[in-house]
Amino acid sequence: MGAVTMTLEERLAGLPRLGVGISGEYSVRPSIDPMAFDEQWPGLIHFIEFGTDTDRGLDPEVLRWVDRGGAATYHFLDVNFEELVDLDDGWMAETKGFAERLRSPWICGDSGMWHFGPRDRGHGLLLPPVLTRASASATAQSVARLQRSTGLPVLPENPPSLYFLGDLHILDYFARVSAEAECGLLLDIAHLAIFQRACGHDPLTALDAFPLDRVIEIHIAGGGEAVTSDGYRYIDDDHRADVHEDSWAILEYVLPRASRLRAVCYECEHNGPEATVETFQRLNALFPAHVA
Repeated sequence: MGAVTMTLEERLAGLPRLGVGISGEYSVRPSIDPMAFDEQWPGLIHFIEFGTDTDRGLDPEVLRWVDRGGAATYHFLDVNFEELVDLDDGWMAETKGFAERLRSPWICGDSGMWHFGPRDRGHGLLLPPVLTRASASATAQSVARLQRSTGLPVLPENPPSLYFLGDLHILDYFARVSAEAECGLLLDIAHLAIFQRACGHDPLTALDAFPLDRVIEIHIAGGGEAVTSDGYRYIDDDHRADVHEDSWAILEYVLPRASRLRAVCYECEHNGPEATVETFQRLNALFPAHVA
């Protein structure tokens, strides 16, 4: 008999529920040590989302967390999904190896341009995708290719920016990617709040037509009101401890509708631990790691 092919819905339904986590990045020492935090405030952090690139590799600190049984997810920082050629066999093999070492149930990352020209250490570039149908199709091809190569679900994330090219709403763009690639999604709520404000939209614009049942992971982070010297007002993606009211409004809309949600990552690692406890408590109350 031939192999049984699982549907997208079956693959997504089989993913583990991780609960609330915290983000981290290679060699960027956070103010919050997840292990020390867990000892002082047990039960608030359930996983680490670790971001790196194939050049730098895995951080000993996050490996200590994993080796003592902690859950982790892998967040790439070095691939341009709009450029299929960027997904070479070597990069995909290393990415798969990192995810397996972390026991990550999926791979995720901002779907934009992480580098200009050849991939190289220190670029640190993140530009948003061009919001067109052609770009969405190209991104979908890359996501599908990475899923086939690694055997893991790939969750593209809406990236941050104040300026976008293209005629699609960013939610429509990623809805197209999900449909064409048959993939789940990572919805960054803080990034969405920034986009909505920058485009003059209500925080909930276009969410009614977005496939929230394909959202597997949510990111949320603090963002402050900022203004340029010429009076332009925007939400700054500064990852402060306090979450912007627009982000809370989006989260409260999304949570009861995201039927396959498995993880909520609070990006706050550069704040003092005490400043984040209240938000961790609120997120755990909204999305507990274990449901009866």
